[in-house]
Amino acid sequence: MRKNDPELRVLGTSVTLTEALRQRAQQDLGIRIHFEVLDGFDAQRQAVMRQDSFDLYDQWFHSVDFLWPTGTLQPIDTARLTCWDEVNALPRTGRITPQAAFGAGCNPVTRLYVQADGSVSDVPSAHISMLPLTHNVDSFVYLPAALPALFDQAEESWSWLVSPACRGRAALQADAAIGALDAALALQASGDMRFGDISNLGLEEIDRMMAVLLQRQESEQFRGFWGNYADAARLMIDAGVAIQSHWSPAMGHYRAAGLDYRLACPREGYRAWYGGLGISSQARGDTLDAAYRYLNWWQSGWPGAAMARQGYYISNPLRTREYLSASEWDYWYAGLPAAEDLQGTDGQLVVPRGSVRDGGSYEQRLGRIAVWNTVMDEHNYLVRQWATLLRRARAV
Repeated sequence: MRKNDPELRVLGTSVTLTEALRQRAQQDLGIRIHFEVLDGFDAQRQAVMRQDSFDLYDQWFHSVDFLWPTGTLQPIDTARLTCWDEVNALPRTGRITPQAAFGAGCNPVTRLYVQADGSVSDVPSAHISMLPLTHNVDSFVYLPAALPALFDQAEESWSWLVSPACRGRAALQADAAIGALDAALALQASGDMRFGDISNLGLEEIDRMMAVLLQRQESEQFRGFWGNYADAARLMIDAGVAIQSHWSPAMGHYRAAGLDYRLACPREGYRAWYGGLGISSQARGDTLDAAYRYLNWWQSGWPGAAMARQGYYISNPLRTREYLSASEWDYWYAGLPAAEDLQGTDGQLVVPRGSVRDGGSYEQRLGRIAVWNTVMDEHNYLVRQWATLLRRARAV
């Protein structure tokens, strides 16, 4: 790296901004790279309020709803993306297969393509809002031995998160845009609530949902709310939580602590998310050129393999397959039993031999999407009401 080379400033979360990935990118690209790692809300806020503080934005696709109207990101020219044609059907069409569920909420295709008038939609064009990359479906994790016998573990349900039988042993994600969706899925599955559109709650629906959750919290239903996977792991390892919202990287922590855990495949379907990279509207010249090099590096195979070992998928998986062992591909993507012990990105055991991924193959899991992470029309109101629940949880 030369002293005068541009330094790429990447703003995002711990989901993808790992030190191992930063070092490998610097090594492969020969440029200096700085990661600013924040939680989801703070990353979105900084991107909108301080548009000159970053060159690349690495976050969830539903962030487009905040960032595009404010001019925070610039259109990405797909002609400069060397692997764009390898991107699979999910972000391009909204479905991994023609028969797959489209899912409610922020399906990435609805915000992917930039139109001539500057708007974003699902109509294909030569420019995109963000490069779709890392994605997954989430549900919840639980300790089978700690749950009541009345739960049929062959028929897992989101309703378990709000069941009185789990009082004091449940936890949710703290981000309102994610945790509230998990809560809504749970309350709808339990029969406590019915929503017109679970991805876009109205004011009355938010009020009714929060009233139920606050009533549950009076009985200390939720032991805690977590902001990142390390916090989630601590709640389950040290704080007595037996069931909670789940992010894949926490698996290594659970395994290292000797927990006998299970990832749920809920009968109601998964909550899905899609992450990507956006280029700051302020990026120009050498910095812009470096940004495109970084985008292309992300689709070169090695980063996708690193994400797979955290439990995440990549938008061009066939190139990533070249960087995974046959056993890794079979477990993470094909839904087959692990032929050997598999390690995570930190070299620690994550998947014991013989394990099968919850929900099956890539196509099976991504074909059962109930709702996508999303920004609701009444997002600001939801955030304020959700904060009340978080304060109540800290007070008990």
